[in-house]
Amino acid sequence: MIKRTLYFGNPAYLSKKDEQLVVKLQEKEEERSIPIEDIGVVILDHQQITITQGALQTLIENNAAVISCDDSHHPLGLMMPLSSHTLQSARFRDQIEASEPLKKNLWAQTVKAKIINQGLMLKQYDKNVNALRELARSVTSGDSNNCEARAAAIYWRELFGPEFNRERYGEPPNNLLNYGYAILRAIVARGLVSSGLLPTLGIHHRNQYNAFCLADDIMEPYRPFIDSLVKKMYDPANSLNYAKLTTVHKKELLAIATVDVYFKKDRSPLMVGMQRTTASLSRCYQQQQRNIEYPFLYET
Repeated sequence: MIKRTLYFGNPAYLSKKDEQLVVKLQEKEEERSIPIEDIGVVILDHQQITITQGALQTLIENNAAVISCDDSHHPLGLMMPLSSHTLQSARFRDQIEASEPLKKNLWAQTVKAKIINQGLMLKQYDKNVNALRELARSVTSGDSNNCEARAAAIYWRELFGPEFNRERYGEPPNNLLNYGYAILRAIVARGLVSSGLLPTLGIHHRNQYNAFCLADDIMEPYRPFIDSLVKKMYDPANSLNYAKLTTVHKKELLAIATVDVYFKKDRSPLMVGMQRTTASLSRCYQQQQRNIEYPFLYET
């Protein structure tokens, strides 16, 4: 089932009644309710939002990712359940005991899938993708020849022009990309936890201050889905209109959870496809299969 993504950008009071999230909007003085079991992501983006402990507890029990935004309206924190899988300790042990060759192999698969999707993205805009195809074929264990970074240099130049620099605090559309990636990261973390995995322990990312290293690994092949949304909504001729994210911009980016992703034989909404990817990663750690199931940007 497709889980809903809820965004709150105005003063609101959120509580729970009969397994429903009850929403009271102060400005409109209206009340509505949503079944909590249908919710996948909740984004709190206003200083005057109040959420009760009962609502928060039930959201987390139902494996919803709750995101809190800062004063600049960018995602700041992510709350996830500590335990949401019956065999979590066994899955953690498989993950912790994973051999270095296995992790290098999984990272090579991840980089290759990312570059393939970057190539598919450029192909949509009639760009030359030969260099990316060659790099995808050249990925080795652990990406020892740094194909990911080499592909990124080509990709961003072709996608947004030679003047564009992909930076965390750079000019638009960097802010659109950053916001979209933050939402995607929450969706990945949610999928990992529901598959019994520890988001902190990555296969490649190892920053000791990063609580979501594995989410940052697994989201890499999914990034072009965000890039596709941003490319369609961003008009470089009117870049000043994107200096500050609007509710309209955010609404378009929040649609990422329901965009179609394509596997070899079928397609599904991204949030459902993410569950397929994280479940396959868990089976790789258990040595039940060899490959992570990553989707393609579109049907090939």
